[in-house]
Amino acid sequence: MKNKNILITGSSGFIGSFLVEGALDKGFTTWAGVRKTSSKQYLQNSSIQFIEIDLASYEELRKSLKKHKETHGVFDVIIHCAGVTQCKNKKEFYHINYEQTKSFIETLIELDMTPKQFVFISTLSVFGPIKEACYTPIRESDTPQPNTAYGLSKLKTEQYIQSIADFPYTIFRPTGVYGPREKDYYMMAKSIKNHLDFSVGYKPQKLTFVYVKDLVNAVFLAISKEKTQRTYFATDGKVYTSRTFSDLIQKELGISFLVRIKCPLFILKVISLFAEFFSMCLGRSSTLNSDKYKIMKQRNWKCDQTPTIEELGYQPQYDLSKGVKETIDWYKKEQWL
Repeated sequence: MKNKNILITGSSGFIGSFLVEGALDKGFTTWAGVRKTSSKQYLQNSSIQFIEIDLASYEELRKSLKKHKETHGVFDVIIHCAGVTQCKNKKEFYHINYEQTKSFIETLIELDMTPKQFVFISTLSVFGPIKEACYTPIRESDTPQPNTAYGLSKLKTEQYIQSIADFPYTIFRPTGVYGPREKDYYMMAKSIKNHLDFSVGYKPQKLTFVYVKDLVNAVFLAISKEKTQRTYFATDGKVYTSRTFSDLIQKELGISFLVRIKCPLFILKVISLFAEFFSMCLGRSSTLNSDKYKIMKQRNWKCDQTPTIEELGYQPQYDLSKGVKETIDWYKKEQWL
């Protein structure tokens, strides 16, 4: 893999910054795709090379890619991690996650810069709440039924990528990704530090997770094996109850007691709708909204990652206990907690 050029979009984000570290470890000439306003807090390695990728502007994007090709040549591999998980308006999911990705790929093709492999970081949420009666694992062959704007936008992007003749795509659909630098699960840890654990619904929930370093490992296994026109799930291989994550956080924080609040789904729905309405009025995104409600409501997050294991040789190194410990240790070190 040495001396190959790799571009990672969304490299200033949680998963993107770990992908950059993974690329450097594998010996790639690593280009971090950033915006002018992007933070480089986790991109301090002097070996990182930067390229401004403004997916919101076709003219600027084309200009930047064309200049790069003339100066440095084309990218051998592109990992497209840029996107949003929270928006002020649901239409932004479609615009940013789908339309901007489509424009990016069309520009690459137009400039004859199609890489040997284009890795797209999608999500298990493209399938939505299926198999909830039987709790059997979601499989690649199942029909996606996303019920969130986020899941719909990712599925639309997947379908576009798969529709391009001979396009060398590899799609990853990770389940809940957690680890250092991640902010959503951090909110849970912060709540538990204050002795409060919040859960929703009374029907059993089967959850899956993947530690960010395991996801990065899976991605680079696919790159090393040059697997294209394939989609893969990524989890740590285990299934957890709704309390497992909070119990492990409580243990790592040394919290002696928790006030556990289990909210009925209909109450959470009302709260989510009100939160979404007021955030729209204030012109900002809300952590709690109708999309988040649907994600929290979903009961079955089990998926079959047999192809990931058999085709890539993927072996997760972190179960939830090990991953939570490393994550909480980082939060403490960085004084987040």
